[in-house]
Amino acid sequence: MKQRLKVLHVVHDLDYGGLERLVGAIVRLIDRARFESHILTLSGFGRFAQGLESVAELHRFKAIPRLSMLWPVGLARRIRAIAPDVVHTHCGVWYKASLAARHAGVPRLVHTEHGRHYPDSWVARFRDGLAARRTDVVVAVSDALRGQLARAVVRDRSRIRVVVNGVDTRRFRPRLVNGSVRAELGVPAGAPVIGSVGRLDPVKAYEIMIQAFAQLRATWTEGPAPVLVLVGDGPEWARLEALIERYGLRDAARLAGWRSDVENVHAVLDVFTLSSWSEGTSLGLLEAMSTGVCPVVTEVGGSPAILGERLRHRLVRPGDVAALAAAWRDALAHRDRREADGAVARERVEQGFGLDRMVRQYERLYMGEE
Repeated sequence: MKQRLKVLHVVHDLDYGGLERLVGAIVRLIDRARFESHILTLSGFGRFAQGLESVAELHRFKAIPRLSMLWPVGLARRIRAIAPDVVHTHCGVWYKASLAARHAGVPRLVHTEHGRHYPDSWVARFRDGLAARRTDVVVAVSDALRGQLARAVVRDRSRIRVVVNGVDTRRFRPRLVNGSVRAELGVPAGAPVIGSVGRLDPVKAYEIMIQAFAQLRATWTEGPAPVLVLVGDGPEWARLEALIERYGLRDAARLAGWRSDVENVHAVLDVFTLSSWSEGTSLGLLEAMSTGVCPVVTEVGGSPAILGERLRHRLVRPGDVAALAAAWRDALAHRDRREADGAVARERVEQGFGLDRMVRQYERLYMGEE
């Protein structure tokens, strides 16, 4: 019997976020007759680790002192003990994990860049440029991100591949509104709902979203006032809570926290929105569109490519509070057009952003076939 290829994913943790969901999808759907999956976290496991132990072996390594950035001997020893054929790194762990993997003698190194910070500091670009030299294949999750990496990070452009993120269109499908979920979120009967799902991180510019929502509410005259629902967790929670209080939105904007049933939350939404400064290919956007929700998002990263020409009118400039509020108003005011765009959104994801295709591409990268 042919020995399986051992693939080790190295991540910071498995808590709430797009890259964590992507890692989970890969290890669940990869051909287990050909690949043996391992996941090594450099922090805690987090909520997305639940259930993964049945499809991957989970490892944790936390002792990474500051000097280990120059010589990560402990991490290299841990990777050597796992003895992977491929190390697949993700975002923030790229530099130290690639250094440790090379010291451990790993024959193939793949890295997926899910998006760059905004602004992208020269320190990060320099550090990741060094990591890129040690990496066999650097994956960008959108064509826009590929261009950014080629300009500022990856000197050898021949190492870059594009693998666009995918979602499970069977799980994320149009559903009837779940009244109990609407009640859990505290949404009044008849109120239109604008929502977003994702990590509460500065790059997502939630402060712009809250300002735009305050502007929309202040001038709303078309019936029950809209509600804003933010699903997710992250370092911006306290600041966003304070902003909601400052703008007098305590009864109108909800920080719903992390939920494992986001597909049920989508059914409550009239509009899905992103106000991000930067995106790779947003899983939150793909999931919402797959359920048939009309998107209103900033024109950054891979988002224009996800929406395509038929939904281009739902893009707004990043940082433009008035434009975002106006785009929401237009979507909420014209139900027929909004629902038609939701149907187009579902069609876009079904045709171009399936999960199986994404996983097969990663399998070929692990094998060195492209």
